[in-house]
Amino acid sequence: MQNFDIPTMRARFCELLQQTNRENINYVIEDLDAWGFFQAPASVRNHYNFAGGLVAHSLNVYDAAMAIRSSMISLRPEVEKQLPENSVIIAALLHDVCKSSIYKLVTRRRKSEIGTWEDVESYEVDYSDLPVGHGEKSVIMLLRSGLDLDDAEICAIRWHMAPYDMPMQSIEMDKNLRTAQRQSPLTTLIHLADSLAAQVLEIDA
Repeated sequence: MQNFDIPTMRARFCELLQQTNRENINYVIEDLDAWGFFQAPASVRNHYNFAGGLVAHSLNVYDAAMAIRSSMISLRPEVEKQLPENSVIIAALLHDVCKSSIYKLVTRRRKSEIGTWEDVESYEVDYSDLPVGHGEKSVIMLLRSGLDLDDAEICAIRWHMAPYDMPMQSIEMDKNLRTAQRQSPLTTLIHLADSLAAQVLEIDA
């Protein structure tokens, strides 16, 4: 059983970010607090749809990414220089910061198991705050916070959902994704870690 204590998760999350010694990382953490990142769910109806779910998911992505990184390096030692730990930390923990502001807590009426009506808290999605796209929004928010991302980190965050975050039948976007994957293994690493976290680690947790 995982520990979903928000202060504990926040402390580990912030400690990992601070280990990178990135300039302005504390300003990023301040913005994450202001955006409500640490209280947000990871989704509305799917994985970790509860308060604190987003930080829990982000830590799972980090853990999965580091495990995959270790395996990749054992198979292809030369790839290590393309997967610096600091970049994995940044991309894994911050890939979903766009979700900080899209989930709104609401109260809905529904019938209970015995047929009586009751008030139930749930989340709904509001895309009105900077509606530019999922991965793109995370990158923009981080850049606005003063975080200097390199090209590999930008691509990994932008494309962490790979083809699932692409306009239908967009040849140009498909080429951009494939180019990002060829240029940097970090792009594929974060996508795989995100998928494993959401579809394996967080099922029935």
